[in-house]
Amino acid sequence: MRIVCIGGGPAGLYFGLLMKKLHPEHRVTVVERNKPYDTFGWGVVFSDATMEAMNAWDPESARDIQDAFNHWDDIEVLFKGTRQRTSGHGFVGIGRKRLLNILQKRCEDLGVELVFETNVENDLDYADADLIIASDGVNSFIRNRYADVFQPDLVVRPNRYIWLGTNKLYDAFTFDFRKTEHGWFQAHIYKFDDQTSTFIVETTEEAYEAHGLGRLDQQGSIDFCQTLFAEVLEGAPLMTNARHLRGSAWLNFNRLICGKWSHFNGHSHVVLMGDAAHTAHFAIGSGTKLAIDDAIELTRQFRNLGHGKENIPAVLEAYEEVRRVDVARIQNAARNAMEWFEVVGRRYADTLEPEQFMYSMLTRSQRISHENLRLRDRTWLEGYERWFARRTGLDVADDVRALPPMFTPYTVRGVTLPNRIVVSPMAMYSAKDGLIDDFHLTHLGARALGGAGLVFAEMTCVSPDARITPGCLGLWNEEQAAGWRRLVDFVHGCSAAKVGIQIGHAGRKGATKRAWDGIDQPLDGDPATEEGGWPLFSASALPYLPQSRVPKAMDRADMDRVKADFVRAAELAATTGADWLELHVAHGYLLSSFLSPLTNRREDEYGGSHENRARYPLEVFAAVRAVWPADRPISVRLSCHDWFEGGNTPDDAAIFAQFFRQAGADLIDCSSGQVVKEEKPVYGRLFQTPFSDKIRNEIHIPTIAVGAISEADHANSIIAAGRADLCAVARPHLADAAWSLHEAAKIGVTTIPWPQQYRSAKYQYESNLARAAGTSS
Repeated sequence: MRIVCIGGGPAGLYFGLLMKKLHPEHRVTVVERNKPYDTFGWGVVFSDATMEAMNAWDPESARDIQDAFNHWDDIEVLFKGTRQRTSGHGFVGIGRKRLLNILQKRCEDLGVELVFETNVENDLDYADADLIIASDGVNSFIRNRYADVFQPDLVVRPNRYIWLGTNKLYDAFTFDFRKTEHGWFQAHIYKFDDQTSTFIVETTEEAYEAHGLGRLDQQGSIDFCQTLFAEVLEGAPLMTNARHLRGSAWLNFNRLICGKWSHFNGHSHVVLMGDAAHTAHFAIGSGTKLAIDDAIELTRQFRNLGHGKENIPAVLEAYEEVRRVDVARIQNAARNAMEWFEVVGRRYADTLEPEQFMYSMLTRSQRISHENLRLRDRTWLEGYERWFARRTGLDVADDVRALPPMFTPYTVRGVTLPNRIVVSPMAMYSAKDGLIDDFHLTHLGARALGGAGLVFAEMTCVSPDARITPGCLGLWNEEQAAGWRRLVDFVHGCSAAKVGIQIGHAGRKGATKRAWDGIDQPLDGDPATEEGGWPLFSASALPYLPQSRVPKAMDRADMDRVKADFVRAAELAATTGADWLELHVAHGYLLSSFLSPLTNRREDEYGGSHENRARYPLEVFAAVRAVWPADRPISVRLSCHDWFEGGNTPDDAAIFAQFFRQAGADLIDCSSGQVVKEEKPVYGRLFQTPFSDKIRNEIHIPTIAVGAISEADHANSIIAAGRADLCAVARPHLADAAWSLHEAAKIGVTTIPWPQQYRSAKYQYESNLARAAGTSS
């Protein structure tokens, strides 16, 4: 084949040398706009996995790269007058120029043609090529020529950064956070050869503008950074190798995702590689890794499917299919880390103590978890666990392993939970006339015995016409309250768990069949009978599904009646001895329907602005708070993202959370979605935790995190980092009533008490785990 790589960065050079090595008959050319053995940039970071792959594919260049590598294990953070260090992180760095020089030399040795000082803007200049690799960077001319095919999604991120260097050598990957009168700046610092360290300075657009950095030349920017980071520089000067850039050389990061990676231009197959196809923020240092991995995978597919021209379409299809998965994984982690640095000033730096700030930073990408930190640096993590436990009031000796964060107590108002795990409200559809029966007693009692700190029943409806289905729990009469008293007394008598009641009104999502009979499907028959449904209310007269009943848009009389229903339910709940009340203002139910512009089309004082849309839910909350005992907490469940264009976003949810905080809410239970059926949620591990993180650390109200939290490692990571105060677990608790006790055993915590009736099982369960792990004879 005739192969032309446009762009002589790591992707183009490495693919060129691999293909020439595997199949010397190929004619391979790499075209680069810079001069021979010349490049810009400082150091780049590799992963151990990528280095192993390079050793397997081309040991010769890998050996030279490893000889030039600098390796370090430690991360050091300078923050608020402290220096904190943790080990076991295993980074390797190399100068970008040195890396490219090694790859250029290897290409020459293998017979790859290198063409320098040639700026290619048109792939048709190489019409004789069978395959063109567009590896010409984030501003790729080739990709932009076929933008309608490649569908690039390029987003300019808000922070500013400047890429500098210094001759001071650092023995750890160092982060330095400094506050100025206009905001926070942070430096990312790492050594990449025996003379030089990379020194990236980042800040917000607001701080950049307020300091007038855009009006400075490069030397002015360097002088500013030298003064700001004088402590960590210890007299060493900063320097730039970007004199070719105009102005101050402060940049914005461009996040790139492409819808398609290959195209036939009529003469040649064109495929994107490296930064031309995707970008990953420098916060996790994976840009070069992705480029090298692209080159390896495309080469692998040619090796597997054949090096003939006729195989190119199949090769490119397989290459894109495989790489999309890994690129998405890395980009998601990079996005998390990038966003952490973008909001670090307003969300974390001013409020978190240095110890928790350090933990939050280490876990910013969500790729590093609590137990992963234990593997990396057990001493540091167990010291942090002791610090966290002591903050909750526990007395922990220096030589004793503290309880992990999820098992520490949590106090709000007059209620102390024994741990941070909440059994999330989950609809069971098993009540008759709204009454708790033996099923609910067994179901919820088992989960209290199973070690959770707070046990919620499903949404408990405030009137017969507030139910989702005829099988929903209710709390509108004394008989129902008596059932609740039986449940509360049982839980309090047999466990340390507390009991929560979540009150709500289904609104336009009411009068439907039980889930197993047809979820969200309207009841059939006579609306005058229970099984035939009942009239519905909502903020506006919009049905949930096309076949759903059309709800009545509530008038003032309806609002007053429903508010009175909520008050009566709260008063009855107070008589049950329940410890906690939650107001359901999420998932498209009645109160939620007022908050979302997708379901609220009102033109009166209850529609339009955030204040107007929140007016009625806040009226209900205030009335409920007034009758609920002052020494018991109330949380509010919010849908923090509607997952549909025109709906509420996390920024809107933060506004609503602020309103409820000011009204006296104790916590925000941060869920999302289920407001409209057309929603398009983006699922994933801990996918709703960022909503909790934002509200807790920007609005300064405690939160409950929910959604895809399925193991102790997740809960400990969330709570330890301050992304939430409590973790609500749903499906895992359905699958395992003793989830909390079992998760404690799995992470080696044997001090959590089991019910005395089950203690023999506790010892056997722990022994079996130890035997399976090979830690017991």
